[in-house]
Amino acid sequence: MTTTPTPLPVPPPSQRRRAVAAACTTVVLWASAFVSIRSAGEAYSPGALALGRLATGALVLGAILLVRREGLPRRGAWPGIVTSGVLWFGLYMVALNWGEQEVDAGTAAMLVNIGPILMALLGARMLGEGLPRRLVTGMGISFAGAVVVGLGMSGHGSSSVLGVVLCVLAAVAYAAGVVSQKPALEHGSSLQINTFGCLIGAVACLPFTGVLVSEAADAPLPATLNMVYLGVFPTALAFTTWGYALARTTAGRMGATTYAVPAIVVLMAWVLLDEVPTLLGVLGGALCLAGVAVSRSRARGGAGDSARGGAGDTAAPPTAAPNPAPAEPAARSEGS
Repeated sequence: MTTTPTPLPVPPPSQRRRAVAAACTTVVLWASAFVSIRSAGEAYSPGALALGRLATGALVLGAILLVRREGLPRRGAWPGIVTSGVLWFGLYMVALNWGEQEVDAGTAAMLVNIGPILMALLGARMLGEGLPRRLVTGMGISFAGAVVVGLGMSGHGSSSVLGVVLCVLAAVAYAAGVVSQKPALEHGSSLQINTFGCLIGAVACLPFTGVLVSEAADAPLPATLNMVYLGVFPTALAFTTWGYALARTTAGRMGATTYAVPAIVVLMAWVLLDEVPTLLGVLGGALCLAGVAVSRSRARGGAGDSARGGAGDTAAPPTAAPNPAPAEPAARSEGS
């Protein structure tokens, strides 16, 4: 069902700065997730890793919710909470973890990076957000960058039909989950929405409980610590800061912002994993960041875009220098 929300008012400078900080926090933490996923994924299967991460995130978010005494969100938030919990927190994480085991890193990067594009299209269709020219142009540039990064990482593994399907499923679940979460943020805080969304995602992954317990008994400590890290920071903290920024802009613009993740991931992999930059990685990372800059820029006068999204230009990505891509899943752009 299509809804036509009231355009967001342009927030004061202090609120714009907080939205920028929230978006930057999300992008950096989601980028860091891929380094941890690579470690934890060696000891945990896709479903078990998703359950462990979500259970940890739900515990942390639940504790913060109790301390802050925010209680339950209003009734109108629950359809979006349930939908995003099942699709984004649950299905997306399992499908992505599984898909990355079935296809080479380059193929996965190119497939999963259709998520932000789908998000913009769904936001325009379901939320009446529109498709500003700068957003479309910027996302096209960023996606081209993701393809270049993917080409640079291809050829180091094999791809199966199942893996392709899983990566596309992950991208669709991600986009649909974000778009369904956007209206829910009108009826509750980001902390409330993400606490219960994460809890619902964990419940959806309960069939993997036996596998998680079995694998945890044999997993090395670093792998388990990485799983806990994924739950505390890229999930509990990053999803909450994402929701804060999403409530103050459009789903399409937030999706475009996540194209900054590949460049930050490759920098982290270079520093932390000693993965040497490649020429295609440099070019792809530069295109990703250039596309984000275009999609987040304000048209001269700013009226057109402000009418569509109000704070749409506030949640700008971090201005990191373009960097090359590592040899593994560095080029994912969505909520990891």
